[in-house]
Amino acid sequence: MAASGRLVSVDYEVFGKVQGVFFRKNTKRTADKLGLVGWVKNEVKPRPGQAVLRTVVGQVQGEESKVSVMKKWLRETGSPKSKIKDAHFRNESIIDRLEFSSFDIRK
Repeated sequence: MAASGRLVSVDYEVFGKVQGVFFRKNTKRTADKLGLVGWVKNEVKPRPGQAVLRTVVGQVQGEESKVSVMKKWLRETGSPKSKIKDAHFRNESIIDRLEFSSFDIRK
């Protein structure tokens, strides 16, 4: 994979209506189509005095151009019934090799 482009890794968190709408399943499907590796899972964050914050978090790795496509999908498309309000990306870095062998849904 490295011969066709620079490898990158990025952590992400997606906000909005992203749980209970097959977001993780569609994220895996999209990552698999793009040939990316990493993981996705639901995140529940208690917030004192406010409703619990339910997001989707994960990490994606692969060829830089394909990771860019995935970032756009996470920010703008998502699953058909999701309503994305925001997506945050952090810890983006160039990597020498992939740290995962597939893209997995974590519980």
